[in-house]
Amino acid sequence: GTVSPVRQQDVHYSYRAGCPVAPAELRLAHVSYRGFDGRSHVGALVVHRRVAPDVVTIFRRLYAAGFPIRRMTPVSAFRGGDDASMVADNTSGFNCRRAVGGPGWSEHSYGTAIDVNPVENPYVLDGRALPPAGRAYVVRARVRRGMAVRGGVLVRTFESVGWKWG
Repeated sequence: GTVSPVRQQDVHYSYRAGCPVAPAELRLAHVSYRGFDGRSHVGALVVHRRVAPDVVTIFRRLYAAGFPIRRMTPVSAFRGGDDASMVADNTSGFNCRRAVGGPGWSEHSYGTAIDVNPVENPYVLDGRALPPAGRAYVVRARVRRGMAVRGGVLVRTFESVGWKWG
């Protein structure tokens, strides 16, 4: 993987005045990943500069383990739309937005959170899966490719660099 400063186009729709971090604090990490098609791909994540080396390590290990990622592109490609990014099953990092169900900033607003395969790993709020296509994955007992499960390679890999799975 490689890490570079973000360009305007990387955060054009995901950053706005008032966000808790400035673009100068963000980095663009280009990392290889295995797709659900079994092929090698290169994706990009916008993350905080402090965690960028960890992100490269995480995705290097996931690649070596063959863990599948559906898609990986900055949220600005979806005009900053978190819902559109999730519907596309896009693995993403930085997006300046409020926390779901709360008044504060999401960890994504700091570039310190990553949603991996959001269809396979949906956010569940009041019994609803976000995105709706994630409904089939709410019951975690039936483990399928691309899922985050306790003790699984995805969770272990993030934990190995000090991240928590939320």
